[in-house]
Amino acid sequence: LKGPHCSISSCVVRGGSASGAMGGKAKAQKHTAAEINKKAFEATVNRGGGSAGIKDRQGGKAGHAKYKCNICGQAAPDPKSAEAHWDSKHLKLGNFDINNWTDVHAEVGGITTCGIAVRGGLPDKQRGIHKAPLRAACH
Repeated sequence: LKGPHCSISSCVVRGGSASGAMGGKAKAQKHTAAEINKKAFEATVNRGGGSAGIKDRQGGKAGHAKYKCNICGQAAPDPKSAEAHWDSKHLKLGNFDINNWTDVHAEVGGITTCGIAVRGGLPDKQRGIHKAPLRAACH
């Protein structure tokens, strides 16, 4: 029903819309706060990815802790934690020296996780991530 004979009131009665809610040119896309928050959350969360994603979240071959005690095998994320462990468990064996601890990350090439299931805010190509070399380095 188009034409000069169709007034706004008659279009509304016949099923048209006076407010123009059907969209049109230059109208901003509307999203709810929940949709925006969900998109931001999913862009950074490391979830999914199947068995490769599980291994990645567990820290790859090395795990998340960088250092390993040469006496008992206890893992430590940093030298300060390693020293605290040494002081509480092995102080009788001598002074703490980080060079005696095993650097587990260096043993596996320095790469522990790849973030396989992290989507990110932009497509991989725009973030400078090229999947083939990155995944090859993780496995």
